[in-house]
Amino acid sequence: MHHGTLRKLGWMFCLILLIAVVGGCKKKVAEAPPAAPPAPASPPTVTLNASPTSVNSGQTVTLSWSSTNATDLEIGPGVGKVAPQGSTPVNPTQSTTYTITATGSGGTATASVSVSVAVQAAPAPVPAPQPSLSELFDQNVRDAFFDLDKSDLREDARAALTKDAEFLRSYPQVKVSIEGHCDERGSTEYNLGLGQRRAEAAKNYLISLGIPADRMETTSWGKERPFCTEHDESCWQQNRRAHFVLSK
Repeated sequence: MHHGTLRKLGWMFCLILLIAVVGGCKKKVAEAPPAAPPAPASPPTVTLNASPTSVNSGQTVTLSWSSTNATDLEIGPGVGKVAPQGSTPVNPTQSTTYTITATGSGGTATASVSVSVAVQAAPAPVPAPQPSLSELFDQNVRDAFFDLDKSDLREDARAALTKDAEFLRSYPQVKVSIEGHCDERGSTEYNLGLGQRRAEAAKNYLISLGIPADRMETTSWGKERPFCTEHDESCWQQNRRAHFVLSK
């Protein structure tokens, strides 16, 4: 091979080598590091307290709360949306558990508190006062009325005595005095006898209805104790009677 050719090859070799060296010495461009992921949001926290925690129905309880990392807070039952911290009165009528829910970008947190309510029993109804035996006697026992100069029982007298018998059967402890009365006409002596016959007629009718004779006594006042003092038939009719008195 000619010296010229060798020289040419040598120069080409040196050129290639130089290019390789220069290329190898060129600094590489540094790649940018990947961006760091954003830090996760902090989870919310919340507390809830009640004061007092035991009350009677209708009394006031104060709920108080505080939170961190929360944007939305709600208390149930019955309170609703609230600020991140604060207090509010409630009036539970029964034992209740209140729960607060706090929500933020980091999630949800809850807290609860229970309030015990003592339900007071309704006062027992006050019984209506019961009428006394004397009042019952006056309300239920009726006198028997008679015609002029008569001691036989009229239909209205029998009806009244039948009702009297019902009362006496219902209250076997009751004893009565049956008084015979007359109007002002006639002598005192005659009217005493007529009054006695009227009292006996009423007693005997009650005996026929099953009332024991020993629960009844008779007496006559004749015309001495009139119920009405006018001098006319309307008044005289009121005085012709067998009158019942509760024996003490």
